[in-house]
Amino acid sequence: MTNPLLSDWDTPFQIAPFDQISDDDFAPALDQALADHKIQISAIAENPEPPTFANVIEALETPSQGLDQTLSVFFTVAGADSNPARQALQRDFSPKLAAHFSEITANKTLFTRVQAVWDQRGTLDLTDEQQRVLMLTHRSFIRGGAALTGNDDTRMQEIKGRLATLGTEFTQNLLADERDWFMALSESDLEGLPQFVVDAARAAGTDKDVGGPVITLSRSLITPFLQFSSRRDLRETAYNAWAARGANGGKTDNRAIAAEILTLRQERAQLLGYDSFADYKLETEMAKTPSAVEQLLMDVWGPAKTQADRDAQVLTEMMHADGINGELEPWDWRYYAEKRRKAEHDLDEAELKPYLQLDRMIEACFACANRLFGLEFAPLDVSLYHADCRAWEVTRHGEHVAVFIGDYFARGSKRSGAWCSAMRQQAKFPQPQTPVVINVCNFAKGEPALLSYDDARTLFHEFGHALHQMLSNVIYESISGTSVARDFVELPSQLYEHWLEVPEVLREFATHAVTGAPMPQDMLDKVLGASTFDMGFQTVEYVASALVDLAFHRGPAPDDPMLKQAQVLGEIGMPHAITMRHATPHFAHVFAGDGYSSGYYSYMWSEVMDADAFSAFEEAGGPFDAERAQALENNILSTGGSRDPADLYVAFRGRLPGVQALLKGRGLVA
Repeated sequence: MTNPLLSDWDTPFQIAPFDQISDDDFAPALDQALADHKIQISAIAENPEPPTFANVIEALETPSQGLDQTLSVFFTVAGADSNPARQALQRDFSPKLAAHFSEITANKTLFTRVQAVWDQRGTLDLTDEQQRVLMLTHRSFIRGGAALTGNDDTRMQEIKGRLATLGTEFTQNLLADERDWFMALSESDLEGLPQFVVDAARAAGTDKDVGGPVITLSRSLITPFLQFSSRRDLRETAYNAWAARGANGGKTDNRAIAAEILTLRQERAQLLGYDSFADYKLETEMAKTPSAVEQLLMDVWGPAKTQADRDAQVLTEMMHADGINGELEPWDWRYYAEKRRKAEHDLDEAELKPYLQLDRMIEACFACANRLFGLEFAPLDVSLYHADCRAWEVTRHGEHVAVFIGDYFARGSKRSGAWCSAMRQQAKFPQPQTPVVINVCNFAKGEPALLSYDDARTLFHEFGHALHQMLSNVIYESISGTSVARDFVELPSQLYEHWLEVPEVLREFATHAVTGAPMPQDMLDKVLGASTFDMGFQTVEYVASALVDLAFHRGPAPDDPMLKQAQVLGEIGMPHAITMRHATPHFAHVFAGDGYSSGYYSYMWSEVMDADAFSAFEEAGGPFDAERAQALENNILSTGGSRDPADLYVAFRGRLPGVQALLKGRGLVA
């Protein structure tokens, strides 16, 4: 029988036929796809014709259908619906794929042809987009080690393979710790918890096959538990389990893995002639240098820490008033911050949450995209990889634009966090193809599913990434959609969060789950008035993580990353009751792969732009100003990586932004 992963997909919009694919199909499909791709690459390298943009660069841009289909399906289910078989396959695939793609950049014959096209670029009649693709292709070969020879070349390939294996182990260890831990609750342990948390805990207990409510390490469950539980002992137990992910000893401990990853990254950078991995990694980003990143982070750290210290004093006094002496601890902060928010803003999340129904917030995402960009969303009845998934066809003026898939609920088989990926990216070469885009989140199930305000912000954030993919309009897939600098990729996602805070959006879509009534005006005013509440805490936990990431990669690799982490936090004066958002053993952004390594700062770099970019709408005709929306699509959402990101932003805004808009938006300056 023909392997469905290697076949043409006769399905609506060529969506993967998940109902025809089994785990047994992945390994043989990958082996065949890799073999076919090697033949394709060899034909490009050994082509007897003189090297040209068409027979080298465009040939490399020509998709390998079997490989693309196999990897898109596999990595979708490996992240969002894992099982032991898929975890074993991932451990096997990671070094195979690393070796395969390393062989391509290490192919001296192929690189000679790439270099020849690069050397004659001034005489070629290339479009701006073609020149960009040529530059990026040449640069990727150089940075991949194509110019290395002898032992250095061999060692580079070994490092890449080992890093791929370690990243997979880090991810699977973290998933195991998050999946296996839970805390069973008696009825008396539910004291102080609003009904939505109780319902989520009972649903989690059913998922764990436990006869009662449980707290798991899903962020959408543990965070509200820490906010509302009056049982300080249980909060401490839950918090410590959350903080200890990846550092529990035994086979799932990630500390030694993190140390080896840092050592290998430093060696990789030095083989390529860089002083540090941070110098290597940041060269291609907007920031360019570690110094520029540190400057941004420290410009924000000072005001954020000052605010957090003030807040800590208030929360400590509240705790002492409850008869609890001693220092405010990390498991106390969210609890007393929630009590303070209710007292100062009269905003009770238990009362707010029924107005933030998942389905209504999805409608809000769609409605904003319609008003801004003319997109329409119609449900699709197609087979997907899990019963929780939903799909929509995206059209504009009656023409097909994309398929959008949403996978919103937490489950034990899904890694933590939220992300956007494309099972197929937009491109026009060698023939037009439209994107298939997925948003994956970890919201608590319920009937109906209710979101916290942070959950709703996450929904809008990931949909902003999806818009970047769906509205892409470039020729070549390698620069399509979110294929941009890491510190630019978060601009569309963080910018889209602002539309959640547009009053008319909340008035229309924040309706009560039982009564259907719109959010009362006084509650709406409180929600918007509290938008910068506890921002000292949120900023400190984030910036601390970014500074530790930068320090890990800026100099020699630390022998003990945990000691280095403690040193950095000590130097910046980390408040006692706040911890890093992502401590080293569970810092998947940095250690699950190279994506955000030396780049966790990029959320804040992008936030500098998103705060300024939304101001452009406010300065014009308002949040739905048609001219600004068109400029956003033309210069950022549709352009992918076809131009330098700084040039794209200036084309949209007329200038580059400063940090003041960010500080003002976070309420950290008057």
